[in-house]
Amino acid sequence: MSSSSGPLNEELQCSICMHVLTDPVTTPCGHNFCGICLNQFWTNTHIYFCPFCKEKYSKRPAIKINTTLREVVLCDFCDERKQKAVKSCLTCQSSYCETHLEPHHRVPRLKKHTLINAVEKLENYLCQKHQRPLELFCRDDQTCVCLSCTEGDHRTHNTVPVEEESRKKKNQLVKTKKDMQQMIQKKMKKIQEIQHSVELRKRNTEEEKSASVELFTDLIRSIERCQSELLKMMEEQQEKAAEKQAEDLIKELQQEITELKRRNTELEQLSHTDDHLHLLQKFSSLCSCPHTKNWTEISIDSDVDVFSMKRALIQLKKTLDGSLNEKLRQSVDVTLDPDTANPYLILDFKQDVTENPKRLNNTCSGRFYYEVQVKGKTEWDLGVVRESINRKKTNTLTPVNGFWTVILRNENQYKACESPSVSFSLKVKPEIVGVFVDYEEGLVSFYDVESSSHIYSFTGQTFTEKLYPYFSPCRNEGGKNSNPLIISPVNKYISLKYET
Repeated sequence: MSSSSGPLNEELQCSICMHVLTDPVTTPCGHNFCGICLNQFWTNTHIYFCPFCKEKYSKRPAIKINTTLREVVLCDFCDERKQKAVKSCLTCQSSYCETHLEPHHRVPRLKKHTLINAVEKLENYLCQKHQRPLELFCRDDQTCVCLSCTEGDHRTHNTVPVEEESRKKKNQLVKTKKDMQQMIQKKMKKIQEIQHSVELRKRNTEEEKSASVELFTDLIRSIERCQSELLKMMEEQQEKAAEKQAEDLIKELQQEITELKRRNTELEQLSHTDDHLHLLQKFSSLCSCPHTKNWTEISIDSDVDVFSMKRALIQLKKTLDGSLNEKLRQSVDVTLDPDTANPYLILDFKQDVTENPKRLNNTCSGRFYYEVQVKGKTEWDLGVVRESINRKKTNTLTPVNGFWTVILRNENQYKACESPSVSFSLKVKPEIVGVFVDYEEGLVSFYDVESSSHIYSFTGQTFTEKLYPYFSPCRNEGGKNSNPLIISPVNKYISLKYET
């Protein structure tokens, strides 16, 4: 044996079972064992240390598969201490270390045998039909064949030695590898372009936001802050959409790059192999570039229609300056209509009212614009309602049925009664809620009056008949929800509550 075989022999032997390594694994300290042996050793001892050097671990360490040792081919003729095989004989169908290979260099009959670098599965290098070495490559059928094959099915085909075809394929691999590297660079560049687009969009959004804010300075405080909130929400949605699009594109590009890098690594390994047969067998599947998307025309749209936004805001300012401000400043006396007020809705005492078809059995109606104090309540309904609703049954609160409402349930569960309903949360529980209706614009908005912040808006609605305020203080719930609703149009107040 050569002098270098000693250390290798130790590497190939498991110090637990003292046999050649099976499914070799490596401990953090660098020693190798059979995977089964090491796992069983630690299971039995419940103390984690290296069986060879006794190094201790505070917890069971993660072991790694030793791919290098796993791929080592051993000599078929070593009896006790197996050595690494250096050559495999396709004629003998055996692998040999340097010592046992010596007769193949000396005996004339053995010199004629076909030797290749040591491989583990020799059957892959033999013709399954004739059991002879696959020494030739058929270019017509793109497959490896033996000499017997050229006398039969491949008799008229163009066949060359596998070494010759391997050299040719290696040259093609180098070109394919270069093409894939270029594809990787292009996709990396595309990622940078997408990231730059996102940053550019953020900067543009900040600039446009600063310019838009100036248009709100002349509006009344509650409307100004509400519109600012709406603008912020719109910008956040646009920005999130752009970031989500960029995120998805980057993820897809990274997946393609990962696949290209994996293919490139295989090409790199194959381009340096001396295993001609293996190269030819793997060439077809690796040489062709994987299918990827054409990213040339794909980009993130960074344009924002700021001019349309500004025109809309200017028109809103004119409308509010003309009529809305005047209406909001007018004092309005609030009284309950005896024909429509719910009999259990009281001011200072219960009302004795006669039956009337206009009366809402479960709700009450009032003026067009109002603010309501909801402090201390656990449930309430607020909004507007159209004139033609069915007043004698329990209605489902939806715009289809003529209701545009926001409700509170269980102290902190807020819902906008859309179809389907939209649940949302508020950082600060409002004490006074303002309800604002823009009939022409089809808008019903709700605000926290104290903080002048936006709560929710029904947008894009179509109103074709009269609208009235809609509100309900809900049931007393044994005193838990006994606080009244206090309606306060400008500076006139009226207290509303259900009798216990």
